[in-house]
Amino acid sequence: MDGSDKRSGTWNRPRLRRGLRVLMIAILALVLLPYALTPIYAVVDPVSTAMLWRRVSGARVERHPVPLSRVSPALPLTVIIAEDGRFCSHHGVDLAEIREAIAEADGFDEMRGGSTITQQLAKNLFLWQGRSYVRKTLEFPLALWIDLVLPKRRIMEIYLNVAQWGPNGEFGVEAGARRAFGKSASDVSRYQAALLTAMLPNPAVRNARQPGPGLRRLAGLYVARAERAPGAASCLRQRH
Repeated sequence: MDGSDKRSGTWNRPRLRRGLRVLMIAILALVLLPYALTPIYAVVDPVSTAMLWRRVSGARVERHPVPLSRVSPALPLTVIIAEDGRFCSHHGVDLAEIREAIAEADGFDEMRGGSTITQQLAKNLFLWQGRSYVRKTLEFPLALWIDLVLPKRRIMEIYLNVAQWGPNGEFGVEAGARRAFGKSASDVSRYQAALLTAMLPNPAVRNARQPGPGLRRLAGLYVARAERAPGAASCLRQRH
């Protein structure tokens, strides 16, 4: 190697180190950004990553954000009953549910989902869909932070307004209720609230407007469970 090659190698090493530092700072900023945004969402209505992706790709997005006071009380209650029965008592992550899921599974690959509403909100706002250990690792502390920074009522309010409630880009419960029943989310009945909730895991396939036998059966189960546990949504009551 002649002198010019040595000088070139010496010159490239600092540039490589600077490039790696810039990359690490960029990754760190990306990881920390959700923690900085979460307090802002106490007063600002956020959008989900799914909404952003659809808008970037030119796909349809319909959403009409509404405060929780303009949502039928049957809706958040049914969502809690169906998705996260201990929503009012845990701190963003339901450790009891996780232990049960691990105990029932033969291995981590077979472990059923046990995400809380807060974890689902963290995924909707900041992460991506699909099963992934990386996503779960990021989701866990984010859910704890969201629960620490935001009150339960606001967490539920945001969740109802960013979840997908229809197959053609209907986000938020107001858009979902209008599509399914031609009425506002404030006017849905307990059974209609249960139909909307039953379609949440797969709104692209399940249709609250034309429910099949399975969806109707699930909705009936949710109605019965909600009648037996009206206090499950006690943390959502407005305090005067």
